[in-house]
Amino acid sequence: MKRVILLALTLVACSAGAAQSPQGAVPQARPAAQERLEVPPPPFSDGIFPCSNCHASMTVNRTRRTLTDMHTDIVLKHDEEHRWCLDCHDAENRDVLHLASGERIPFDESYRLCGQCHGEKLRDWKAGVHGRRTGEWNGHKKYLLCANCHNPHQPRFQALKPKPAPTPPKRPG
Repeated sequence: MKRVILLALTLVACSAGAAQSPQGAVPQARPAAQERLEVPPPPFSDGIFPCSNCHASMTVNRTRRTLTDMHTDIVLKHDEEHRWCLDCHDAENRDVLHLASGERIPFDESYRLCGQCHGEKLRDWKAGVHGRRTGEWNGHKKYLLCANCHNPHQPRFQALKPKPAPTPPKRPG
């Protein structure tokens, strides 16, 4: 038993030593939260960004309510029992979003905001399995934002009507 523990400790020490740089410092991996991916600009509706054009002169109203003056075209169907505008949009600076931690992020990093609740989708999106990714297999990649395919206020796709099965080819003879 002592030999197994000693062997395990030796392996851990060796692998830690192998990870060190020549100067003896262990390289620090960049946290995934700070990873910047190349994405196109967010698909804003015409004439509404920057949001501060209107919101800078407004008093922040944090009361959960149905919007009646502006943005009446937005219908929240995204966990609407628990979510509201200021859960994602920053109250003090409307030109950015904010994470649950309070960290402000630009709209072109909205995938980080979505990934807080939809972690499996974020993982698949980064791997190129969910959503559209272009670029090189082992090199530079470009991604579409979640909002390029999903309306963030109503993200569920409408059900698609199945197409009829293809007609099998006729065999000669």
